[in-house]
Amino acid sequence: MGRSASGTAVTERKKGGSRELKVRVKTGKKRTLSSKIWLERQLNDPYVARAKKEGFRSRSAFKLMEIDDKHRFLKTGARVVDLGAAPGGWSQIAAKRTGAPAKGRVIAIDVLEMEALSGVNFLHLDFLDAAAPDRLKAMLGGPADIVLTDMAANATGHRQTDHLKIMALVEAAAEFAREVLSPGGTFLAKVLQGGTESALLAGLKRDFASVKHIKPAASRADSAELYLLATGFRGSN
Repeated sequence: MGRSASGTAVTERKKGGSRELKVRVKTGKKRTLSSKIWLERQLNDPYVARAKKEGFRSRSAFKLMEIDDKHRFLKTGARVVDLGAAPGGWSQIAAKRTGAPAKGRVIAIDVLEMEALSGVNFLHLDFLDAAAPDRLKAMLGGPADIVLTDMAANATGHRQTDHLKIMALVEAAAEFAREVLSPGGTFLAKVLQGGTESALLAGLKRDFASVKHIKPAASRADSAELYLLATGFRGSN
């Protein structure tokens, strides 16, 4: 076992005749148990390592790649809106696969700052701000083909409260999607296990040809997150 100056320990384990390194983090005076668990998980997460190696802003980029590899909605030339985009993992994938800015168009929004990305137009604003929908529509300059949202409210630790908070974000995003999507469009949103609200699900099934829940391999097994994919928008009434 080795130790680093940052208070981490590297443990070497044998697995299938090979050696596997696992990083363990010490709990110091300035580090809480929850922060220790989070840091230890990040250091040992293969998707975090891959994201860093391949130049992606976040591990969530692999979730979108996996979903799109199977369902093929990020087509060249598509117009995309990425809600809650920071730090930019999904926007990176969207820009690359749609050919933005030469062919496709990607508009991103977040209450947090986000470093500039090639092919992505970013709006630094809370999506729930009353001015946000009109500003996004103006930036689009026309209907969207895809609306993405990986938004999540700050966790409280109370499962029911956290579920309600993220569902409120999804409902707002779904309403926006209905306003901007062209017929045949796609809506992809993060939700939490515990049941998508029946009213939201019924509305999406009415307005989209197909609605399904997806758990990509890049989503941690111990995470309650799921992704709701609605395709084949029937058009606004």
